[in-house]
Amino acid sequence: MIPCKDQAEIDHYWEALTSDGRQESVCGWLKDKYGLSWQVCPENWEELNKRPGAFKKMMGMKKIIIADF
Repeated sequence: MIPCKDQAEIDHYWEALTSDGRQESVCGWLKDKYGLSWQVCPENWEELNKRPGAFKKMMGMKKIIIADF
């Protein structure tokens, strides 16, 4: 897991780890070029998941977009 302080940090890690067509999955999960799985998510993940409809929103995302919660 890579806990990120803000959207810019999420974007940075997501782009770096998914470059060259690496595999993206849902809920912030991805596989890097070595086949290792990572979850790139905000530090305040637990707080965001307490918001109404958060789980449904999260399941519809690949890269986590904080503003969409």
